[in-house]
This record gives sequence, structure tokens and C-alpha cells, in this order.
Amino acid sequence: MRRILLSTIKILISAALLYLSLRKVNLYDLASRIQVRSLGWLVLASAITILQIFLGVLRWREVSAECDAPLQTGQAMRFNMIGTFFNQTLPSSIGGDAVRLWLVARGGAGWRAATYSIFVDRAIGLIALAVVIAAALPWSYRLISDFRGWSALLLLDLAALGAGFGFLLIGVLPWPWLKRWWGTHHIHACAVIANRVLFGREHGLKVTVLSILIHVVTVVIGWCVVRSIAAPVTFGQMFQLLPPVMLITMMPVSIAGWGVREASMGLAFGYAGLIASEGVNVSLLFGAATFLVGILGGLVWILSPEKAAHGSQPIEVPAEVSGAK
Repeated sequence: MRRILLSTIKILISAALLYLSLRKVNLYDLASRIQVRSLGWLVLASAITILQIFLGVLRWREVSAECDAPLQTGQAMRFNMIGTFFNQTLPSSIGGDAVRLWLVARGGAGWRAATYSIFVDRAIGLIALAVVIAAALPWSYRLISDFRGWSALLLLDLAALGAGFGFLLIGVLPWPWLKRWWGTHHIHACAVIANRVLFGREHGLKVTVLSILIHVVTVVIGWCVVRSIAAPVTFGQMFQLLPPVMLITMMPVSIAGWGVREASMGLAFGYAGLIASEGVNVSLLFGAATFLVGILGGLVWILSPEKAAHGSQPIEVPAEVSGAK
């Protein structure tokens, strides 16, 4: 019942935000701008999305090795593609991360190691995104002249940086109770692993470069979408506007970010003095490119040895592991 309720709330939020965003958009005009050349750019955006998933695989492998849940490259790529499918296509509270957790745990790593690997990987991704946004703030200040928009961006990034570096700080604090108390011992263990991955000689440089590159590639995907409809937006503007939108989209309040992404993109374009409806157009096509990759991930799931091995067995994460996440 709780899952049904959460899924219903997410669907309603997505639908409401999409409705409010689409009121600013002329869908007939958008459709008329999509030509053969446009389809080429959208296919390229989807192809680059697959490249981005592969970069995520390389980072996840480094993290998983420190979590005692080692993964082969092909196996991790399969799991990430399957996770993309579940992220994009199912109106549920399971999500792609929980499906990846289930696949890794069932593959022999165990629930704790699988949970740690995915949690730490996500945390590192959040920290990298916050750093990318912070690095672009001087240019964003010149782009976003509206004080409310600039203040919202600054507060958003400070919150993300505070959460990310606060998480890392937990891993170095010398307080024994952090390891023992039920409310913090899992977080502490993950923070220790994250510090080891980010600042250790073996993984640090590689994980840092991959993490930054993943978010740069997101902007490249957005730029391909911009080119597909010849929207009057420069690459630099996309670099300043898209990462904050992706940070907001990470909030698990909608289905695959639909609605939240469109509303945020339209608002960001408006604050930057650009056409708000173009922001919604770009966001819709960005989501469409990702959705196509999700469909491909569905084919990977159908043909995967994991589905063949487990058949119709439900994808469920034990309650104690869910709490640890």
C-alpha cells in the first residue's frame, strides 16, 4: 500500500508539473521544428547518453571494488542499462538504483556490499555535480541577472556542497559512537569508503576525472538537443543552466524527473533572460533521448542472464537493507 501511495504521489507530481510547463509550449511548433537533421542530433544525444552510462560503469567499478562487491565491466554495464530502463519506464518507488542493488546482491556480493556500492557511487556523483555548479558560479552570476534566481542557485549549490562534504566529514571524525550507533554506523561505513575512493592513490584521480566528465557529458547531451531544434542557446549557457536543473531533478519526487526537469528548465531559462518555453522544449527532448536509451535497457533486461535465472521472482530489497540506504 505504501509503494502504491508513493507511486501515485509521484505520478500526480509529474503530471501537475508537466501540465504547468506545457502551458507555455506550442507543441505543434515544436513538432514542426523536428526534421530529418533533428533526428540525427537526437540519435547522437542518445548515443552519448550510452557513453555517459559507460563512464558511470567505470566509476561504479572503482567504488564497488572498495565495497567488496567487485564487478566485471560488461556485467556493470548491463546492470546500469537495466537500471536506466527501470528509472525511465516504471511508475514505481523501486527505481533503477534498487534494481541494480538487487542484481548485485543476487549476484553473490550480498545486500550490504551492494547497498554500500550504490550509495557511495551516488554520493560521489552528487558531490561532483555540486563542485561543477560551484565552478561555474562566477559565469552564472553574469548570466542570471535576476537576484531571486541567483540566490536560489547559490543556496541550492551550498546545500548540495554542505550535504556532500558533511557526508565525507562523517568518515574522518574520531568519534567511536558513529561506528556503533544504529542510526549512523552504515552512513559512517559508507563515508569511510567514499573518502578512501576519492582521496586514495589507487582510485582518487580516476574517480574524480570520471565524475566530472560524466556531468560535462550531460551538458554535451543537452547541447545536441539544443542543436536538434536550433534553439537560440549557446554551449556556455547550457553548461551554466543544465547542471543545477539536473541537481533539482535528483529529488525523488516524480517519475524519472519528468515534470520537475521541465519546470526547472523553463524557470532557469527565464531567470537567464532566455525564452522559458525553449527551456521546456529542450527538457522534453532531453527526456525523450534518455527514454530511448531506457527502452534499449529494457531489451537488455529481457535478454539478460539475470532475468533468465530468476524468472518471475519479484525484485524486493529486504527492509533492513532499505533502512541502511
